[in-house]
Amino acid sequence: MFKRRIMMSEDQRGDLPAGEGGDGDDCDVVDARPDRSSRFSLFRAKKKNGEEEQPKPSLSNQYRIVTPRFQYNMDYKKVGKCIIINNKNFEDKTAGMGTRNGTDKDAGDLAKSFKNLGFEVIIYNDRSRDDMEKLLKQAAEENHSDAACFACILLSHGEEGLIYGTDGPMAIKSLTALFRGDKCKSLIGKPKLFFIQACRGSEFDEGIQTDSGPANDRCLETDANPRYKIPVEADFLFAYSTVPGYYSWRNPGRGSWFVQSLCSVLNEHGKQLEIMQILTRVNYVVATNFESQSDDPRFSEKKQIPCVVSMLTKELYF
Repeated sequence: MFKRRIMMSEDQRGDLPAGEGGDGDDCDVVDARPDRSSRFSLFRAKKKNGEEEQPKPSLSNQYRIVTPRFQYNMDYKKVGKCIIINNKNFEDKTAGMGTRNGTDKDAGDLAKSFKNLGFEVIIYNDRSRDDMEKLLKQAAEENHSDAACFACILLSHGEEGLIYGTDGPMAIKSLTALFRGDKCKSLIGKPKLFFIQACRGSEFDEGIQTDSGPANDRCLETDANPRYKIPVEADFLFAYSTVPGYYSWRNPGRGSWFVQSLCSVLNEHGKQLEIMQILTRVNYVVATNFESQSDDPRFSEKKQIPCVVSMLTKELYF
């Protein structure tokens, strides 16, 4: 039986066992030990002859109510721009922030997935705090009138509320606020998507065994003045790799649990499912298919669950 390797945490400060931070083929044996304790058996019943029988879909699942009024308009010349900031190497003064091996695979796979959705993708590697702010400020000042939405992906070390440039931490809010409705006029009413692969603390999720499988009706309208005000914080979506307070896991050879799961779901369902359905499936994949394994019990059998914060006001289909 081959030896399983520990997954690297996004913010591991010198606590990894010796030899676990490599970037070679020996670290690419497995991404994590799959947790298959209750998969498949919950969803399939066997006939008397031993053949598997798929459950019949209920009548309510065969029809969906689709209302254009509650969907973002994607009928623009362009889907939009997707900026990926991929920070792998950090300056010595960012103590404990080691090289993020595996992040280049994440960035490359994300670029392919978002290009397949129609985005114009640009990758920026190893950017300082000032560089990150300048890049996104420039993007916010551009004219997005012919674009349906905007996406930004941050791959770096992190803490709760903070993302690391190569020279130290900065508030995530200082970057996302550049795209508020009162600052980026051409994206008003359009979805602004932020995907963040980074730690949000130093806690581990130990996991737990389970025995089971995994509007206001008052509407005021007027034909005289169709203009209306919306909150400046509206139409944002934040997809974090983990919940507040916890580590986020990454494999040096195969990339991070969250990003690889996101790319997998996008590649298979990105043009069919609504964004919250997509991210719910990502949550499921990360929660059920990944578990760290190490000879050091401090880092063994840990779990992870992504976190979605949505201020979207409509459904989003790519």
